[in-house]
Amino acid sequence: MPELTAICVVRTLHPDSGQVGVTAIDKVPVDGPVKVGPYGAYADVQADRKHHGGLDKALYAYAQEDADYWAAELGRDIPPGFFGENLRTVGIDVNAARIGEQWRIGDKVVVEVTSPRVPCKTFARWMDDEGAWIKKFATARRPGPYLRVIKRGHIRPGDAITVVNVPDAAPMVRDVGHVHAG
Repeated sequence: MPELTAICVVRTLHPDSGQVGVTAIDKVPVDGPVKVGPYGAYADVQADRKHHGGLDKALYAYAQEDADYWAAELGRDIPPGFFGENLRTVGIDVNAARIGEQWRIGDKVVVEVTSPRVPCKTFARWMDDEGAWIKKFATARRPGPYLRVIKRGHIRPGDAITVVNVPDAAPMVRDVGHVHAG
């Protein structure tokens, strides 16, 4: 059964040469339960809400299976939160999720898939690879989805993830991300 393995919030803001001047990409797991509201996980920070936050990008989910892929590709560990994700999952292909798909996490929280992550220069700088990381990440078609919070509540590691609604004709996250990357 698909489940949530980690909930991650910002560890510290880092100076960044981008327009905002700081980045909140450095996230680490916290013990649950964690309150989830319209702007995401309580105690998290979104330094650039225009591109990486707000109501339609309140949470970012990344699968352990995709982190394992990158760990093998890069020859390094990709711990929960390292890609800036708030939710680390296992047992659900988050990139096959359809835009508009809804998931229940635990007993109460409901989220909706809104868009794929589009890799940016901040992410490339975080990975110490400004030259090739954006293209490498995009072409792998493992972007992970941004999520809108439909129903607030608390979540904790180990909570089940249940797909509760799938729009029939909507595109998959990996396909929308691929179009943006191309």
